[in-house]
Amino acid sequence: MDGQERLRPADPAAPRRVGLRVRLGESPLEVAPLGVGCWAWGDRSYWQYEEDNGAREVMDAFRVCVEAGLDLFDTAEAYGWGKGEKLLGALVRRSPRPVVVATKYAPLAGRGGAAAIPRGLAGSLKRLGLTCIDLYQLHWADVDEAPIPAVMEVFADAVQAGQVRAVGVSNFRAAEMREAQAALQRRGVPLATNQVHYSLLHRAPEVDGVLDTCRELGVTLLAYSPLEQGLLTGKYTPDALPSGARGEAAWFAPDNVARAQPVIATLRALGEAHGVDPAAVALAWLLAQPGVVPLAGAKTGAQAARNAKALSITLSEAEVAALDTATEAWRLES
Repeated sequence: MDGQERLRPADPAAPRRVGLRVRLGESPLEVAPLGVGCWAWGDRSYWQYEEDNGAREVMDAFRVCVEAGLDLFDTAEAYGWGKGEKLLGALVRRSPRPVVVATKYAPLAGRGGAAAIPRGLAGSLKRLGLTCIDLYQLHWADVDEAPIPAVMEVFADAVQAGQVRAVGVSNFRAAEMREAQAALQRRGVPLATNQVHYSLLHRAPEVDGVLDTCRELGVTLLAYSPLEQGLLTGKYTPDALPSGARGEAAWFAPDNVARAQPVIATLRALGEAHGVDPAAVALAWLLAQPGVVPLAGAKTGAQAARNAKALSITLSEAEVAALDTATEAWRLES
């Protein structure tokens, strides 16, 4: 297969994902195949935008997402230490359409272990202004601070109390997922999701057992940083890097950004064939992975509209293979 054949777009009559629904694990939650990551809405210092303008832009991003049919919004109490939940809650309460709200509990050292979770849950409910959280997740595993079985017991209690509809985890390894799933299963509650870092340039879930274990257990993988904090949008080059703390991260070192440029060129070529931006192609690659729901961040309406276009295209098997090949080095390094 030559390069031209690999980059040939899919049949225009191929099915699109607009309007489709996917179930999160074996939970009662059904959502659009593409979700929205709200980290940038809560931590403005990291993402470098003005407080007032940022709030207006986020309102526009939320509106565009909802109008495009995106209805899974993921935040955390650690995003701006409550600011993210407050902002999302205010938007959700005014939303013209129902949405699915996901947030996370942070098992910080010294917080009080599993016994502190009810207070944390009450705080999230208050900041969100809701009586029930659709998807409540443990932000990371800390077996010393909060052993996984003890955490899952409290989460299951919250489901039975009607405070939570579904339970998820985040940043869990395969063995940790199995432990969480077993503890929940004893209570008759399914493990719905595991939210981990997954993108074309971070393919670790494919090689560390997490993706295979998700599929084996019937758990949906929620992919955070699917655009690598903007790197896969094509916006950044070694001579044009993001400002602030994000630009100082190792990921945006000039050498690393330069290394990613051939991948971005492939995304751009495919995007031109489909009439979308490189970001939409990067998201479409994840949408082609069974059991995966990307959580794409957007802090403006334009970014939200760009991301949503991923639902309007379907990559051919050859196009998916071309992107697999272009990023094989990142897979091997995982």
